[in-house]
Amino acid sequence: MVDLRSQYLNIKDDIDTAIRDVIDSCAFINGPAVKKFQENLEHYMGIKHVVPCANGTDALQVSMMALGLQPGDEVITSSFTFIATAEVIALLKLTPVLVDVDPDTYNIDPCAIERAITPKTKAIVPVHLFGQVAPMEEILAIAKKHNLYVIEDSCQAIGADYIFKNGIRKKAGAIGDIGCTSFFPSKNLGCYGDGGAIFTQDDALAKQMRIVVNHGMTVRYYHDYVGVNSRLDSIQAAILNAKLPYLDSYAAKRRGAAEFYDKAFGQHPKLKIPGRFPNSNHVFHQYTMVLKGVDRKALIEYLASCEIPAMIYYPVPLHLQKAYLDPRYKPGDFPVTEYLCNHVFSLPMHTELDEEQLMYITQNVLDFVNR
Repeated sequence: MVDLRSQYLNIKDDIDTAIRDVIDSCAFINGPAVKKFQENLEHYMGIKHVVPCANGTDALQVSMMALGLQPGDEVITSSFTFIATAEVIALLKLTPVLVDVDPDTYNIDPCAIERAITPKTKAIVPVHLFGQVAPMEEILAIAKKHNLYVIEDSCQAIGADYIFKNGIRKKAGAIGDIGCTSFFPSKNLGCYGDGGAIFTQDDALAKQMRIVVNHGMTVRYYHDYVGVNSRLDSIQAAILNAKLPYLDSYAAKRRGAAEFYDKAFGQHPKLKIPGRFPNSNHVFHQYTMVLKGVDRKALIEYLASCEIPAMIYYPVPLHLQKAYLDPRYKPGDFPVTEYLCNHVFSLPMHTELDEEQLMYITQNVLDFVNR
């Protein structure tokens, strides 16, 4: 699904030098490389504060801890997403409130958010799924109306832009009160281990999040808050700093691959290509289609026999996951999410796809669905 080795070989000298510099310095935790990456990412994002942390899941958890959310507070998010989005809500003993998504873009439905708000609601977590920014203008309006926090889960969308109706552009993760991202190796900006970051324009929130990620310390060995140990190590920061200048070109390559897929599949009656939200420039962390009248399991097995990987993101909606079963929800409550879980599949999507590979992938998909 990704070709990290070829990507590495293309920038090998940059990466090797970055790693060697950290090893030579022996500043492995919170060293100069972390500070440098933080500053460069703040500049790229157009954001006042970047708080590096250990992974994207921690980014979400630290955000909610810094906001002071309390057990029983309700947090609204999508049922069609990776489990981490709801996982941290449950870990903090908050109440996850799940809602349905748009059938074309797969992102959270603002109308569903509005219907789910209660007096206990404190925050909305829109997920910028597969690399496309959720309809943030509508979401921000809802949040303002009901005095709610907005925590963007932009773990799959770093580098994507959102364009407001007045023409203002902001990066995914730099729109709400807080944004969260992941640097898992397969992400559009990925390190060679785990990593994450939190974004905010708010000075007080940034200060609180920096305390939380460092064991709740305000002064060394003085702990005024309950915190966690969540740090981006210096080697990963150095790798990310070396890759950051390539992020926009990586997104352009992914869009080029997506356009190739669109052209091949766009008019096929059994294949529904991913919809584009006009206010977001999709960065295609995944290229996910909907199958209509096609045996998904058989297709994936056929592609595997052709040495073409394919994945299902995601096979089970959050409200039907065994660990998150809740009497408030039952099968059929979120028809779009459940339909997508039963019909989506994703093709390889990465920066190293060339035309020969794309032709081979698309031709084999079409060979199967045209049977």
